[in-house]
Amino acid sequence: MQHLMNTYGRLPVSIARGEGPWVWDTEGRRYLDALTGIAVTGLGHAHPRVVAAIAEQAARVIHASNLYRIPEQERLADTLARVSGMDRAFFCNSGCEANEAAIKLARLHGHHRGIEQPVIVVMEKAFHGRTMATLSATGSRKVQAGFEPLLAGFARVPYGERAPLESLASRNGQVVAVLAEPIQGEGGIHIPDEGWLRFLRDLCDRQGWLLMLDEVQSGMGRTGRWFAHQHAGIVPDVMTLAKGLGNGVPIGACLARGHAAEVFTPGKHGSTFGGNPLVCAAAQATLDAIEQEQLMENATRMGGLIRAGLAQKLDGVAGVRQIRGKGLMIGIELDRPCGELVSHGLRAGLLINVTSETVVRLLPPLILQAAEAGLLVDTLAGLIRAFLQAEAAAPVAG
Repeated sequence: MQHLMNTYGRLPVSIARGEGPWVWDTEGRRYLDALTGIAVTGLGHAHPRVVAAIAEQAARVIHASNLYRIPEQERLADTLARVSGMDRAFFCNSGCEANEAAIKLARLHGHHRGIEQPVIVVMEKAFHGRTMATLSATGSRKVQAGFEPLLAGFARVPYGERAPLESLASRNGQVVAVLAEPIQGEGGIHIPDEGWLRFLRDLCDRQGWLLMLDEVQSGMGRTGRWFAHQHAGIVPDVMTLAKGLGNGVPIGACLARGHAAEVFTPGKHGSTFGGNPLVCAAAQATLDAIEQEQLMENATRMGGLIRAGLAQKLDGVAGVRQIRGKGLMIGIELDRPCGELVSHGLRAGLLINVTSETVVRLLPPLILQAAEAGLLVDTLAGLIRAFLQAEAAAPVAG
């Protein structure tokens, strides 16, 4: 590790291989993967469809420049348009690149409307990436600290609230778009009330703003629908995807519809590797598997089992504030920082994550079965109980 930049606090384990919801380290120890690379390998590891698609495409052509037509890219765009209701797709390599494209699209849209200093409304506790534009849009001072000056052109409001947005609409004529996550992932699995997304859609329609939804973590079947906003029965103007789109290969997408789909013209945006044949073949296989293997329905069932199981086993446990989630996007909020649970889980053969300091985040694969969901519940509930009991028994300093 001496030649790697010190950008990650890595755990003392090296993953050697994976199959389905399981991974094995270089010492041969098996772990239940309830994190899936942070919502990436939704089909689990080494899914036969994706393995075959990557191998077959690699034997034909891995990369072709976007200076030429790429049939695999066109087919993937057609499929995404069908399941999303969007009109056009731009392909890139990651979620932050997809959000970067959305931000550029909104600013260009604003300039087309004669707005010299366009403003994008973003949310507190949001996470949109680590490029300078997406970092500026992100609502975490911890992530932003040390990278000032941040980019101008963003107005921040509390997530899930209505009045601050209405107030902004009445006094800021420079707003051109709203960028929000339908469910905040890094912010702690925060789910707005059922009407908030419909309120956003109506407000943007009234104001002539673009509604841009970041589905990087919540999309690709994770919540039981293709995209989390579909639970609210709305369609955004712009939507960003990545993570689970390629089941592990680096691909992102910025989708748009209506006028927003026509904002970019040749030369306004691009990507050397974005949408190459290999990643598009993998993403198409991923979409086919989610649809044909009814994995969205399975995400709903397994998510319900996990939340109900945790609620039962943690009922009345002091220190557990809330269990929340939709589909297989689940958060267990404690009343104290609990980052050490990640290491405890590792020792117990369970891969989990803690976000926003106090929220245990679960993002299991969509292929999870009932026996594995039960094992996850039993193991995690035991870890949380033991952690809270140890904390309560610890002597008070002073």
